[in-house]
Amino acid sequence: MVIITAGMIGVGKTTLTGLIAKHFETQAFYEPVGDNPVLPLYYSDPEQYGFLLQIFFLNRRFEMIKKALADDNNVLDRSIYEDELFTEENHKDGNISDMEMAVYHDLMAHMMGELEEMPKKAPDLLVYAETDFDTILHRIKKRGRDYEQFDDNQELRDYYYKIWKAYHAWYENYDVSPKIKVDLQTYDLEEEKNQAIVLKQIEDALAKIR
Repeated sequence: MVIITAGMIGVGKTTLTGLIAKHFETQAFYEPVGDNPVLPLYYSDPEQYGFLLQIFFLNRRFEMIKKALADDNNVLDRSIYEDELFTEENHKDGNISDMEMAVYHDLMAHMMGELEEMPKKAPDLLVYAETDFDTILHRIKKRGRDYEQFDDNQELRDYYYKIWKAYHAWYENYDVSPKIKVDLQTYDLEEEKNQAIVLKQIEDALAKIR
């Protein structure tokens, strides 16, 4: 059983991943953020560091999905399957050139081809987390990473909104595995009673798959 979690920055994905891993007594693979030296540079200058950031993430997420698919039970906090969403948005914004985008697509194709050759080729379930946009902003402010703050940066706030909107289309188009959507606004995971509700939704989805 391999579960991947997906969702917008600040939605509560890392908390969700930890909850799932603890519940199913399995390993959690977390998104490379705290140990990512490129991310603060990207927030300071997206045009200069956009391509470097996406290659960094792509490499790490490829490593993570390979390890997860080679093992019996894992849950991943964001995966290679949504990496292209961010790269495409950076390309639209002019942070990634056409040539860089072509290199990225070529590299991604090779990676997907390698995954197709593995005994287990895809996750068992995608758990997509969502809230409204105001809740996203509140949670980004609450976790307090300096380079993510937007109070005096309308451009960054607009970027968050654009990614939030893009995720809706991404979820609808995702077809690598079965998928479910969990509402982390109604069921805020800081409340223990909500944790049980969300875990039951995931268990029910897995039961249908099995």
